[in-house]
Amino acid sequence: MNLAQEIKALIGGDTDDSPEVLKKFSRDASLFEVMPKIVVFPKDAQDIKAVVKWVSENKKNDPSLSITARAAGTDMSGAAVGESIILDTTRYMHGVLSLSETEATVLPGTFYRDFEVETLKKGAILPCYTASKNLNALGGMVGNNCAGEKTLKYGKMENYVRSLKIVLRDGNEYAVRPLSKPELEGKMAQRNVEGEMYRSLYDLIIKNEDKIQAAKPRVSKNSAGYYLWNVWDGKTFDLCKLIVGSQGTFGIVTEITVRLVPVKKLSKLFVVFMPTLDRLGDIVNDILPFGPESLESYDDSTMDLAVKFMPDMMKNMKPWNFMRLAARFLPEAWMALTGGMPKLVLLVEFSGDDEAEIDSTIGKLEEKIRPYGFKMRRAKSEADSEKYWIIRRESFNLLRKHVTGRRTAPFVDDVVVRPESMPEFLPKMRKILDDYKLWYTIAGHAGNGNFHIIPLMDMTDPSNARAIAEVSDKIYDLVVSYKGSITAEHNDGIVRTPYLEKMYGPEIVELFRRTKDIFDPANIFNPGKKVGGTKEYMMSRLVRS
Repeated sequence: MNLAQEIKALIGGDTDDSPEVLKKFSRDASLFEVMPKIVVFPKDAQDIKAVVKWVSENKKNDPSLSITARAAGTDMSGAAVGESIILDTTRYMHGVLSLSETEATVLPGTFYRDFEVETLKKGAILPCYTASKNLNALGGMVGNNCAGEKTLKYGKMENYVRSLKIVLRDGNEYAVRPLSKPELEGKMAQRNVEGEMYRSLYDLIIKNEDKIQAAKPRVSKNSAGYYLWNVWDGKTFDLCKLIVGSQGTFGIVTEITVRLVPVKKLSKLFVVFMPTLDRLGDIVNDILPFGPESLESYDDSTMDLAVKFMPDMMKNMKPWNFMRLAARFLPEAWMALTGGMPKLVLLVEFSGDDEAEIDSTIGKLEEKIRPYGFKMRRAKSEADSEKYWIIRRESFNLLRKHVTGRRTAPFVDDVVVRPESMPEFLPKMRKILDDYKLWYTIAGHAGNGNFHIIPLMDMTDPSNARAIAEVSDKIYDLVVSYKGSITAEHNDGIVRTPYLEKMYGPEIVELFRRTKDIFDPANIFNPGKKVGGTKEYMMSRLVRS
């Protein structure tokens, strides 16, 4: 009996090991190709429990067995690919189990786009959604500790998960939620896998408390490593805050309960055009006290691409819509003609329920930053605001279409430093990229000091593979020198796990390894991510097309 037959006999869901399906699931949104042995589509938690138990029992006989949980497959770090069993939750394990104005319980394969439709009926939203919110699913959002344009005000997924259900290595499903000290003591008194896990983790955290707290990145967003500093605050032991962002390396999440926030009725955009990066840190620090919901940015390369390929946008848009879009950009065109292309465009978004209050805030901000002498303007309508996001998206899409033989290459795509460091950091980072003659754009969350660098590369050229390794080392050295994080949102996966020691040092990485062993001593769950990944493996699995 082969692997597919053995697993199929255990579950009510489906299995598939056809070449076409294996090829499809060998890729996610990253730079890697890793061929699995089988793809499993569980119908429910019972199926997941059966698969985990079977793998646990057979691991000694077949050390290659492992499980990589996968939702929408939009991960950019390579965390959703694996060499053994891919467990896809989107076919059957989707849907909203309960919903109120303040809370929702969902299955991990639920696409965010479907989830948001339901929450908006209650006038609520999960505000840590990502730029790919029309593509991704809740399971992946939890696994990566997702964040996006509203993170400046609302924080990351770790701030919204109230409880989880997870299948651990023994094939049993456990409920996880914040525990008081007496509740924690009750868990630790249990003589089972769950009790052993709580005892060992508590002991590790208490014995290494000073080291762990000192290792916590001092930036507003971080997805690198395991968040040991978040688990215990002296009063509450919250295992959810460790599982969130762990990329499925501890177990398989089967149910997610999240907190929701009310949707703001109004939103207005204020745009600043910066001819130089010299005052970026200063202006960001002046903007932040006004409490914007978003503070985003994109660079002159993005704007240049938009202008260069503007005529081609007509192919993707109705002529009337294109003409309206072009007309809306007349003020910006005049600015560019009279003052040159801005080095950076800052998008400052304010939301609320009172239009007069929003207008007053923008007015005060305008007065505050007027001495900088930068050109700025208020978007006059929702359509006027949306044009900036349209240009940003379309320019990248057009870049991909116009560069024959190249593909998006996310490998240093998510660095973050403190906002005050940006004026020094950004030119140094760009020099590294330019020294390797990479074609790239930079867009980012300026309020957090978080930037997404997306090069386009010909992966059939061996020199580009070398460039990936060398550029990664140099940029991560730069990030560490500014006490930043090598990943704010996109997490470690295959692409950044080898660099965790560069960021944290060997002692903390050893604590990460011990944490993994507490949950998964046989290395069943998503091996090589967060712990145990190497540069050699990373380079060997790069796509070559």
